[in-house]
Order: sequence, then C-alpha cells, then structure tokens
Amino acid sequence: MTTTEINRPADAQSAKSRTVDLKLEVVVIPVSDVDRAKAFYANLGWRLDADFASGDGWRVIQFTPPGSACSVIFGKNVTPAAPGSAQGLYLIVSDLEAARQDLLARGVKISESFHGGGDVHAGTDEPYLFGTVRLNGADPKRGSYSSFASFRDPDGNGWLFQEITTRLPGRIDTTDTAFTSSSELARALRRAAAAHGEHEKRTGVHDENWQDWYADYIVREQAGQPLPT
Repeated sequence: MTTTEINRPADAQSAKSRTVDLKLEVVVIPVSDVDRAKAFYANLGWRLDADFASGDGWRVIQFTPPGSACSVIFGKNVTPAAPGSAQGLYLIVSDLEAARQDLLARGVKISESFHGGGDVHAGTDEPYLFGTVRLNGADPKRGSYSSFASFRDPDGNGWLFQEITTRLPGRIDTTDTAFTSSSELARALRRAAAAHGEHEKRTGVHDENWQDWYADYIVREQAGQPLPT
C-alpha cells in the first residue's frame, strides 16, 4: 500500500473497463503444519470460513481478517510455494497502536512501530521497507500510510500493519464510505468533532446542521478529498 503517485491520462480508464468489477478476495499463503497455522490464525481473532479435506492428500482452510473483503487460504497441497515465502502481506488499520496491543494481548510477537527513512533506498524488505531503511517509532508527523508494525506466522510468512486514516485522492469510491468496526467509526466521529469545533470557532456561531457537516467531513476524509473548513 505505497503512496506512489501514478500519472495517467484522464481518459485512460474507458467506460467499458469500468463496467466490470475486479475484486481481490483470496490470497494463498504456504504453510508446513496446517493445524499449527490454523491455531495461529484463529488466535488472531480471524473468522474461520472453511476447513475442507479430501482424504489425506488435500486440505484447505480459509480465514478472513476482521473487516476485510479479502481472505487467506492455506492447507495441504494447496500451493507449491515454500512455507514462509509469502512476505509483505498488508493489513490496513486505522489505529496502529491499538492493533499492536490487540496482538500482544493474544500472545503474538509483533515489532515496535516503525516508519520508512525517506528516499534512502537500501535493499529488500528485510530490514527495510519498500527499499527504504526502517526507522524506529511511528511516523513523527503521523501521516496516513506512513506508520507500520510487522509480525510473522509460525512458518515465517510476513505480515505488516499499515496505519491509514485518510486515503489519497482516487483511492476510494466517493459513493462508498465504509468502516470495519464500531471503534473505527467512533475514531472518525471524534476527528470530525474536533474539526467541527474549529469550524465553529472560525465562524463564531453554533452550527445547527452539524450532522451534515460531520457526514461531509467523514466521507471526504475517506475519499482523500479536501476537508471542509
């Protein structure tokens, strides 16, 4: 989930291409011990969707992270990839520290928060990020897309939490605003409330239509559009 900007003509996406939705819904990860992996992902609090087997030669298990539209699949004879070779699997969170504390409470080892060291390219993702050096601590400016934490499953498959609070323009359908949990919605409401307080200070009057202002703020924030003032 990098923040790289892509320049393209305004008409690059044809009307015809927009009529077909392409939804990524499954990622396959390679594991060596199916039951061990099942126990690990169940302990994360992920939803178990399926556990199918055919004799002793084939088994597939599917889990879905809370609030995710994409699931993970692993099992026996599901993929020829080497166990632990799946890296850079991103889990987007609105509160990095809350996500870290949840895993720690479940007994899962997770890194301290970190951020990228700017445009200093130094190698692969270990111990780097997008080829940039990892610096300790969350992004000092707490910019959206900029703070991370990492953990691994028992086979070494690598996961990253990435904190995103505001999407870049064009990264979300402006007609579709969604939240993955009540706590995420509550945090959005608190940000809107704080911004609305500043709005009333500037105008010097009480806003009777604060509900509409909140709604506009939250939708714009998710869509990466200019926020109301």
